[in-house]
Amino acid sequence: MDARDAVRQDESAAGAAPGAPRRVVWTVVACDIGPLLLAATGEGLVTVAFHATDAVRAEVLGRLGSRFGTAPAEAPHDPVLAEAARQLAEYFAGRRRDFALPLDWSLSAGFNREVLRELATGVPYGTVVGYGELARRVGLPRAAQAVGAAMGSNPLPVVVACHRVVERDGGIGGFGGGLETKRKLLALEGVLPEPLF
Repeated sequence: MDARDAVRQDESAAGAAPGAPRRVVWTVVACDIGPLLLAATGEGLVTVAFHATDAVRAEVLGRLGSRFGTAPAEAPHDPVLAEAARQLAEYFAGRRRDFALPLDWSLSAGFNREVLRELATGVPYGTVVGYGELARRVGLPRAAQAVGAAMGSNPLPVVVACHRVVERDGGIGGFGGGLETKRKLLALEGVLPEPLF
């Protein structure tokens, strides 16, 4: 399944009844940019969170519990989480360019979801796109700042690669995981030289 198939498959997840309790599972995986918290529902991967310290983990799991009406359960052997961990390990080892995971888009809506889906399907590994260009692709060429806000709200970073969105003047722009993390991800994909520190 490629990213486009995952996007189409997850159309049904968007229609889930708001407030209806759903099973949420999570785990933390180690990687080159620090620990990532991964969470999934029955529809697919729903969250990737950077810097998964105890405090970050408590905050993310609290938000997920409130949103889905159930306490997330730690489940590193859940099939979706195990597959996500395997694909992320391959990505960071330079052996994977595309993620083939079911995604639950329910933490994103409206314009943000539209922009993130365009990013997921239209900006491949090793390429970058400007905020304004991404806005143009979704039919709102003057919405570059709104695209920036959509990137900041991305619940699935790395998998839905918001690190590939940069400023038109050559700056790398902002990033929820920190600029050093963005530089490392862009270097991994060959867009920037490898950081010296």
